[in-house]
Amino acid sequence: MKSLLKLLAAALVANATWHLFVVYSAHYRFKDAVEAAAQSGVGQSEAQLGARVMELAAQYDVPAVPGTFSVRRADKHTLIEGSYTRPVDLLPGFSYPWSFSWSVDTFTF
Repeated sequence: MKSLLKLLAAALVANATWHLFVVYSAHYRFKDAVEAAAQSGVGQSEAQLGARVMELAAQYDVPAVPGTFSVRRADKHTLIEGSYTRPVDLLPGFSYPWSFSWSVDTFTF
């Protein structure tokens, strides 16, 4: 019985770890893609860059919506900041709202 409880506990920890890995992986891939878009989008307006951020959010399954991030540009400096909350299944049948915030600060020459 004791080993069964240990096995169950290990399975629950592995499940929670996997679900956290999936959402953090998507978060960091999204953030890296936004940084690449900011670096390569020198000729784009703030609105065009904001639209690109929305495309990337959809591509990486990040629940970002207009108003949850800001795009500011001054000459060759671009600052994009945002946050979102995403439900994470830590236990089977139990979702926890996990908050993410991100900031991309780039200079281009």
